[in-house]
Amino acid sequence: MDVKNQSPHRRWNPLRQSWVLVSPHRTQRPWQGEVGQKAAPSGVSYDPACYLCPGNQRAGGVVNPSYDGVFSFTNDYAALMPDAPSPLSDSGSALLRAEPARGLCKVICYHPDHSLTLARMTPAEIRPVVDAWTDHYRELGGLDWIKYVQIFENRGAMMGASNPHPHGQIWSTDFIPDEPAAETAAQSAHFKLTGHCLLCEYLATEQAAAPSASSSRIVFENEHFAALVPFWAVWPFEVLVLSKRHAGALPEFTGEERGALAEALNRLAIRFDNLFETSFPYTMGFHQSPTDGGNHPEWHFHAHFYPPLLRSATVRKFMVGFEMLGMPQRDITPEDAAQRLAAASEVHFWPRG
Repeated sequence: MDVKNQSPHRRWNPLRQSWVLVSPHRTQRPWQGEVGQKAAPSGVSYDPACYLCPGNQRAGGVVNPSYDGVFSFTNDYAALMPDAPSPLSDSGSALLRAEPARGLCKVICYHPDHSLTLARMTPAEIRPVVDAWTDHYRELGGLDWIKYVQIFENRGAMMGASNPHPHGQIWSTDFIPDEPAAETAAQSAHFKLTGHCLLCEYLATEQAAAPSASSSRIVFENEHFAALVPFWAVWPFEVLVLSKRHAGALPEFTGEERGALAEALNRLAIRFDNLFETSFPYTMGFHQSPTDGGNHPEWHFHAHFYPPLLRSATVRKFMVGFEMLGMPQRDITPEDAAQRLAAASEVHFWPRG
């Protein structure tokens, strides 16, 4: 198919086994909807009112240590707890089902400087964060009742972040959540059918097409990772970061690979910010092997970036109407999004200091 096709068409997402509708002509429609505010990086390195800054008291009353690197703690308002009573008595109907949900939720502060983000940190500063993510995955996943460890970050007020301090979260659960469960099923089915990894094959397909610049979806590569706008992207500037070597989870990476991941995250975050010269909002998270005690040769480590901005720093994409009731839909093609990100500078528009 012509991937630059500007007429409506559907694209198949093999990782979720679902479709997305692409309607490129809709970018021409006038916009009279909500216009947000352009976000700038915080101008202060320490905020006495921030409950994540070193030495400050958190909302739950605990005082943070005067940390000078990565700092993590159990979420004071955790969505899950290690012990959970049965939520409901037997309803007598198979249609009314509920069961206890157990888990451990942590907050991880990337840096003591309140003004920073992944885009405004250096790869050397992000590397200890990658190491901390790795240690938490290993520690939490090593608990015999934890089946999945979800590492993620909500960046920006537009994505519901309650605090601008550079931080992310780790929710570990006694069940495999829906999104990684769907990806497990898709990757497993592909592996059983072909004997090959789905995402290894997909990355090879994208790399083979890369010489055709007008249709390339690869934003950039380093020695160990590739950042690309997936063929099936839903969000306007959605990006998939894929490890080049087949590995299921963070602990399988060498020190060199963890450093390359830190560099890739930094380079991508800078490009996002420079796209509209704003502190770019997104939800980012790693999908990796479940920790349910099973063997998962099908799993390939990857990171999803789901940013909501569409036309500018102030106009966002909403999932409403047909997208909620029918199926996901996007306006600009993944190829156009990839070209715009590939053309963005890797020198941040707002220098530190």
